[in-house]
Amino acid sequence: MNWKAPLLLLVGIGISNIGAWIYLLALNLMVLAKTGSPLAVAILYILIPVATLVTDVWAGSLIDRLNKRTLMITLDNIRACLIFCLPFVDSLFYIYALVFLINMGSSIFGSTSLVYMTKLVPKENRQRFNSLRNFIQSSGFIIGPSIAGLLFVVSTPQIAIFVNAIALFLSALVIVLLPNLDRERDVIYTRITSKVIKEDWKLVISFGRKHTHVTWVYILFGGFGIFLAGIDSLEAAFATTVLLFSESTYGFLVGIAGLGMVAGSLLNAWFAKRLKMNDLMGFGAIITPIGYLIFAFSNSFIAASIGVFLLTFAMTFAHVGFLTFYQNHIPVSIMGRFTNLVGMIEAVGTIVMIILIGLFAECLAIRPIYIVSSTLFLLLGFYIYKVVMNKEKERFYKEEIIV
Repeated sequence: MNWKAPLLLLVGIGISNIGAWIYLLALNLMVLAKTGSPLAVAILYILIPVATLVTDVWAGSLIDRLNKRTLMITLDNIRACLIFCLPFVDSLFYIYALVFLINMGSSIFGSTSLVYMTKLVPKENRQRFNSLRNFIQSSGFIIGPSIAGLLFVVSTPQIAIFVNAIALFLSALVIVLLPNLDRERDVIYTRITSKVIKEDWKLVISFGRKHTHVTWVYILFGGFGIFLAGIDSLEAAFATTVLLFSESTYGFLVGIAGLGMVAGSLLNAWFAKRLKMNDLMGFGAIITPIGYLIFAFSNSFIAASIGVFLLTFAMTFAHVGFLTFYQNHIPVSIMGRFTNLVGMIEAVGTIVMIILIGLFAECLAIRPIYIVSSTLFLLLGFYIYKVVMNKEKERFYKEEIIV
């Protein structure tokens, strides 16, 4: 395989990911400086699953019908322009409106890039590519906040936001250099009406009923993502108010989490040919919640560090295994629609989980809720392990592609 185009795509992902971290931190500081309200900042995080929910209703129908490379370039440029406008807006309402539109664009871009990379990378190289992609993203988890911190020292959050806009423009330029994988006959210019969306939903549901194991694995890993989002929403509060870590100590803890991601991604990349998809998913599904439980019961920085390193290390195995499984078993012709329709369920679940965990933590105490939710997460992990290691379903993990 010629790795030139995949490596170029990884460069684009890396630039965009580092910029996204700078943008996220800078936006939080900018809104906090304008309002002085932690709630105003929290709303920024709620806007992410809400935007996903709104776009998932119709975006899949658009993605599967348009040229993926052109759509990604367009979305990068639109998001860059919207982000560039943010520092000039004073009204909190208009800031939320712009952020909502940016999140919508990011949601569509994520689904589109998944379809594009599935077309670009042959099935025998997907596991290694996904590991490298995870490595790039986890590196951004460390590098992005570091660059943001440096920019905050020498300039302002507004300048940091401009840097992210530039990063997205650069990402678009990198994508221009990638090959066009959509033939003209695959691109269908049609109006996306409610009738078209309804027919697309019927097609996806029909596929899901025909391939129940693939659909069930996707739904289970959607639940995996919901628990991750819900428990992570308590992480900062748990570290600072229960473990009484200072902000700098918590920063070190986040850095250790990033190192766990990097280590897991590199290990996956090195042993991509030897590690099976279901082994990756089964290992990640069980060890990730165990890491959360270690963190939940910790009373020292060392114990907390072991917990977060283990959970992020294992999480990369689960993500690489599941993403490869998904790419190998969902036809690219309906991948955008399938991703977005099932993603709607995950978005709703994420919103509900974050609200419930937040309410229980507010009414009771953070540590017991953290322990209970991590325990429930572990039970789900055991069930996922049972499903993916089922010998009768072994054929699904032999890297065939359903057509």
